[in-house]
Amino acid sequence: MQLSEDIRQKVILFQQTEITEYHIYKRLSKRIKSEENARILDQIAEDELRHYKGWLEYSKEEVQPRWFFVWFYYIVSIVFGFTFGVKLMEMGEQTAQKNYADVAKVIPEAATYQHEEDKHEKQLIEMLDEERLQYAGSVVLGLNDALVELTGALAGLTLALQNGKLIALSGLITGIAASLSMAASEYLSTRSEATDKHPVRAAVYTGIAYITTVTLLVLPYLISPTTFYIDLAIALSTAVIIIAVFNYYISVAKGESFRERFIEMAGLSLSVAAFSFVIGYFIRQWLGIEI
Repeated sequence: MQLSEDIRQKVILFQQTEITEYHIYKRLSKRIKSEENARILDQIAEDELRHYKGWLEYSKEEVQPRWFFVWFYYIVSIVFGFTFGVKLMEMGEQTAQKNYADVAKVIPEAATYQHEEDKHEKQLIEMLDEERLQYAGSVVLGLNDALVELTGALAGLTLALQNGKLIALSGLITGIAASLSMAASEYLSTRSEATDKHPVRAAVYTGIAYITTVTLLVLPYLISPTTFYIDLAIALSTAVIIIAVFNYYISVAKGESFRERFIEMAGLSLSVAAFSFVIGYFIRQWLGIEI
């Protein structure tokens, strides 16, 4: 079959995508502890290789994988979790739908390959079951509570105390005590629920999320204690960045709306901070404290 240059280039692009994903899935299949998940990943990898060979019959040209993307998605999957890495990769595939439709007008197998690609995505969604996502609710609890409580506390303390070292000291004491309290509450809550989550692990995830957030928010006051208003601005900016990064992760891994979750969490944290800032001013005036 004689292909136009445009169709041939699209076929070569499909080939490169297929062989790249073959190497990604093959590598990931060897890292997955679940035998069933590893088997499905290996099967998908073999299907990708079969697609590559099918396209090769039309292009008559061997194509090398994009090794950068092979290692990029592999490393992302190792660091941030198999679920996040694979779904991030699958999101990139959606841009190829129009090209499949164009090629299918000339090469009938394109429609079959597209159907199998859609089937792969559904298989992946059904098989993904990672511990870190099972405990996402515990992480959300720790992050959300730390962001709301600490941004509010730091805003109030900044105006009330106007001393970077005292603000950092108060923030750390408040944050550490609150993180232990939240971890204990999550332990008791998980233990009383009919769930597969382990109470201790749920508590650990909540506590780590909380204390990590506390550390990042208080850090500016420790680095530059004399510029406490700038420190507050940095802390609030850090809070927004934490919210954005975490919600992007969840939106990709769990298929939830990024915009709605981000606006809700950011709005809540910043509103509490603004309210606490005002409260700090009035308390300072009421008590007549000068530090």
